[in-house]
Amino acid sequence: MTEFTGFPQGTRFTPVPDLFMTALALDIDETFELKVSLYIFWLLNRKKGYPRFVTLTELLAEQTLAQKLTAGETPGEEILRDALNRSVARGTFLRLSVEKDGNRQDLYFANTEAGRKAVEEIKRGRLELGRPLYEWKRGATGERTPDIFTLYQDNIGLLTPIISDELLEAEKTYPASWIEDAFKEAVDLNKRNWRYISRILERWSAEGKGNGKSGRHFKKNTFYGNREG
Repeated sequence: MTEFTGFPQGTRFTPVPDLFMTALALDIDETFELKVSLYIFWLLNRKKGYPRFVTLTELLAEQTLAQKLTAGETPGEEILRDALNRSVARGTFLRLSVEKDGNRQDLYFANTEAGRKAVEEIKRGRLELGRPLYEWKRGATGERTPDIFTLYQDNIGLLTPIISDELLEAEKTYPASWIEDAFKEAVDLNKRNWRYISRILERWSAEGKGNGKSGRHFKKNTFYGNREG
């Protein structure tokens, strides 16, 4: 084994749910399940848009992962499938089998609020798996706006259960246009964290935003109003 000399300056980090580390990882006694689970979290963090998932095909094509899934004469694909079955049974990930363009594919989502929501929406036919992979909602004036989970994952990172709850509450409390503008302001200022964004929304609610109205009394803007399709 090549000696590891340490993490270089500027190394990127991958967020992993705290509950995975404290409630699940320490109970995983099958090495391949742990390897595959951590690798999927890394892949999900690299994804853009909503929903975020990885497919079995993607995992089979990952050479870095494949090189580590070896055990005697057992094929790597068999090891991968077994590890995935274990992780789904444990509740780390959700598996959804879909058919697209005549091909059946297994999709794997993190078992978070956003992941559960996406799976349910796909099952109900409310979320199309196409390009781009976004969920859209109709605003009061008919324009289509991105889901709050999309905004968070595109601009901040992987969702946690606590953040998911806060996003759901914010979605109920503030106009969609305010949420979009708050994310945009935070990104422009390089303040990419939910606490900063929520404070922007709280300030606008208390002091008014633009037209002097707050809360649910608002006039929609057109930040995303030119979206087509």
